[in-house]
Amino acid sequence: MIILKTPQEIEILKQGGQILHRILREVAKKVKSGISTWELNDIAENLIQQAGAEPSFKNYEGYPASLCVSVNDHVVHGIPSRDKIIQSGDIVGLDLGIWYQGLCTDTAITIGVDHINKVAKKLIKVTRKSLELGIKQAKPGRTLGDIGATIQNYVEKNGFSVVKQLAGHGVGRQVHEDPRVLNFGQSGRGEILKPGMVIAIEPMVNVGGYQVETLDDQWTVATKDGSWSAHFEHTIAITERGNQILT
Repeated sequence: MIILKTPQEIEILKQGGQILHRILREVAKKVKSGISTWELNDIAENLIQQAGAEPSFKNYEGYPASLCVSVNDHVVHGIPSRDKIIQSGDIVGLDLGIWYQGLCTDTAITIGVDHINKVAKKLIKVTRKSLELGIKQAKPGRTLGDIGATIQNYVEKNGFSVVKQLAGHGVGRQVHEDPRVLNFGQSGRGEILKPGMVIAIEPMVNVGGYQVETLDDQWTVATKDGSWSAHFEHTIAITERGNQILT
């Protein structure tokens, strides 16, 4: 069941989303060669606490950290570790969510460390742009299929693939709500978008094939062929006039 949010709830989500945006950008500034992914998680947790918010991922279905850090061929849900050290040339996906005044938002970015190769640069650029294009489709009367088809068409036109086993989602009163927001599909198909819907759109894009697998830690999702992957995400609200990016 899709939960429509009230204007008051959307205002709180906007406030929380702005806090989350600032925190993730601060964490991103700390990504450098030699830092461990666990240190990045500690930084995120401290910033969340200072902001008067709470992490929404920590202990969610047993996830052991506040920040997901996914490096190179890891697509999403990478568990921070003291033993995982960021290297020059890596690409690093940072995914973070918070509770603020009883409501949660979710956002993600992928960044390159020092000098990354041309393919990695293109991957990040295309994934970020696919999110922007998907958000432009998110208007009342449009469908979830319009979002997915737009993302898929742009990604595949650029020679990459969209992950099909994972998706964006509704968000707000819970970390994951209905509907599933696929990054592929057909225009005009799927749920019709209505004012009050709050969704997280999050294209996950691979250099190689779209197939992924969950690793032995039961959380980290990696590409099956070992190709690199990028991930961007915003929480948005559908409004009468279009949409509002909350994060």
